[in-house]
Amino acid sequence: MDYQALTVVAGFAFIYSLVASRLERTPISGALVYVIVGFLCSPYVFHLIDIDIDGEGLSRLAELTLALVLFTDSANTDLATLRKVESIPVRLLLIGLPLTILFGFGVAYLIFDGLGLFELALLATMLAPTDAALGKAVVTNEAVPDSVRDSLNVESGLNDGICVPVLLFFLALAAGQTDAGEAAGLAVKLPLEAIGIGALVGIAGGVLGSRVLEFCTQRTWVSGTWLQIPVIALALLCFGASQWLGGSGFIACFVGGLIFGGLAKQHKKEYLDAAEGIGDFMALVTWFAFGAAAIGLTWQFLDWRVGVYALLSLTVVRILPVFLCVFRLKLQFDTTLFMGWFGPRGLASIVFVVMVLATKLPGSNILLTTVTWTILLSITLHGITANPLAAVYGAKAEQRGGKI
Repeated sequence: MDYQALTVVAGFAFIYSLVASRLERTPISGALVYVIVGFLCSPYVFHLIDIDIDGEGLSRLAELTLALVLFTDSANTDLATLRKVESIPVRLLLIGLPLTILFGFGVAYLIFDGLGLFELALLATMLAPTDAALGKAVVTNEAVPDSVRDSLNVESGLNDGICVPVLLFFLALAAGQTDAGEAAGLAVKLPLEAIGIGALVGIAGGVLGSRVLEFCTQRTWVSGTWLQIPVIALALLCFGASQWLGGSGFIACFVGGLIFGGLAKQHKKEYLDAAEGIGDFMALVTWFAFGAAAIGLTWQFLDWRVGVYALLSLTVVRILPVFLCVFRLKLQFDTTLFMGWFGPRGLASIVFVVMVLATKLPGSNILLTTVTWTILLSITLHGITANPLAAVYGAKAEQRGGKI
């Protein structure tokens, strides 16, 4: 069965790669195609592969994919532009993200009467982070002003790492693994460890990795095809070291990539090209596995509450906090609405829901179903609207002379 699954996944990946560049110019996203084909190959349809949603394999694949995507995306960030608009991503992360979790909790409280308070908090946290990979169609679209693209990229790069300690905190409470007396200490300890250690590992990895790689490249110690390896290895090194030391590997990867991209000037494109290709491939395989494991399993638990929450999660729960957190910045209305809408849910939410499922909570089925169908709605709606809305917004921003 393992060889059969490998044959199916590799065969479809080969076929898709032949038309991927053409499909990128259409509203059809690669994630949506892979999820649908994964579902068709699942035991619920043609029974070509069988993947366990709470198995360690899917969790590790999603984690490593997200780590590599975060590193390469942040490495492509224009630091000069980012310095000019740093107040936007800072507000999105420090004000918008907590508000998103709070609003998500409030909406879930009104809709899901069968879940406990900590389960509701888990649901809101799992769907709070945005996806750097799914947002790639927007953050790489040159029609969109650089300041908006970089702000969205930084937000999506850091919010999943920030959400990790929040998720672990609510998960410990939901599972009854800590009492009220320990909860306060845990609420302080987890964020400090996750963010602090992650940032330190990322800084060390980005500085040392870029300097050593430039030194060796200038002396032709590394050249040709070997230039394709270091960035992939460095991204995984940052992730693994941070997780091993008790920090957030996702924050380490984003910070490491940001610093690496700022310091590696001369051969930056050569370093990143192969890593981005591997990251894209891993992302699509993750979507394939997710489609095969989750859709059929959650179908029986699907009801109106899931649909309503998914729609509200992608609209009100996301857009309203964005408006509130950038209110004093006096951005144009269409800029704020554009940033609010493009908060796709994806790989981070997959990683989080697999972590929650391993705890076997009473409401696991409804949590999995809601997260799964919110992600599916996101990859459909954000995939369809990415290029058209980016073109329309970019044209309006250009008419204003680039003013956001």
